[in-house]
Amino acid sequence: MAELKPVEEALEALLAGVTPLPCETLCLESAAGRILGRELTARLDVPPFDNSAMDGYALAHDDAGQWRLISQRITAGTPARPLQPGTCARIFTGGEIPPGADCVVMQERVRVDGEQALIPDAIPAGDNVRRRGRDVTSGEPLLMAGERLEAAALGHLAGQGFTEVAVRRRPRVALLSTGDEIVDPGRPLKAGQLYNSNRPMLRRLLERFGGEVVWTPSVPDSREATLRLLAEASERADVVVSTGGVSVGEEDHVKAALESLGRLDLWRLAIRPGKPLALGRLPRKDLSEVRFIGLPGNPVSSFVGAWLFLRPLMGALLGCPALATLPRLSAIADFETETGPRRHYMRVALAFGEQGIKAHAFRDQNSSVLSSCISADALAEIPADSRICRGDIIDCLWLRSD
Repeated sequence: MAELKPVEEALEALLAGVTPLPCETLCLESAAGRILGRELTARLDVPPFDNSAMDGYALAHDDAGQWRLISQRITAGTPARPLQPGTCARIFTGGEIPPGADCVVMQERVRVDGEQALIPDAIPAGDNVRRRGRDVTSGEPLLMAGERLEAAALGHLAGQGFTEVAVRRRPRVALLSTGDEIVDPGRPLKAGQLYNSNRPMLRRLLERFGGEVVWTPSVPDSREATLRLLAEASERADVVVSTGGVSVGEEDHVKAALESLGRLDLWRLAIRPGKPLALGRLPRKDLSEVRFIGLPGNPVSSFVGAWLFLRPLMGALLGCPALATLPRLSAIADFETETGPRRHYMRVALAFGEQGIKAHAFRDQNSSVLSSCISADALAEIPADSRICRGDIIDCLWLRSD
């Protein structure tokens, strides 16, 4: 019997030698959610000039406490003239601070009589002024490679005038479903058959992790078919993922086919759920290799395996450090459990309160109970050979981070 391997050793084997995929250039409007491929440097100061943080009156702070002539009116988007000594300027939010002024008084504090304004006393220099370069300074790093381009990052780039950006190409994934008992929804079920729940679940997770599912064949319980489809998958994709067929049954052909075609790096993990998981490499005709992950057929085992292994693999191929590890939270166990020789990843819901974070475990933790994954906020990581009592502090892997 093969020795069960820990998660850390499996990840090391999976990620060894993985390098980020090439970049492609997209227009900014099409880059949402993609991973930045190269560090970008700021082209402009932001803001590009000193401007007013509110509607009011701009002046030199030494001129406060007196009636002052309103010598000009400055709206956002119009250039300001130098301020005449001893005067003030009516200014609106975003308007350029005129040379000679160093503060802005909000309009509610100013008394106006015709062309004169009574400025209150003791206005400090810089009050209500947004200084040039306060947010971004030209020539400094703007965004680092590996950043996911979400809303704020896209706005950041647009504010610098970028119209296109280099992003990592999405990893292409072939997602194979094995087993004669697995059929697609829409077809009638025969005795002993099940609908394929893993395919749509894993497709969505892979897309969430930045991948692109390009091929989704069903693999019959046949050694010849398994060999043929794995070989074809390696030519179509950067990563090959299968569900089922990695255990020790007579009709489980994936592990043997992987060993025949390529290389098995690791098989069987010391975790629950997800023990029968195969990691390896498949060759291509161009002599390169693609990574292979054989997930178990039970849906919860596939769900957990995707978070633990597919996510960091996608992160390595995308050069995205944020995908390398799941965020960890410390929580108070609101349940009791006892583990054997395997680390247990329990589906839990988290409740945030004044006393801290409480982890509520779903009652049925069987690897076939996919409904428990719908509301799960985290995976409680319970060490092997341990006993957890209600009130103990446990580690949880946060699943709501992407």
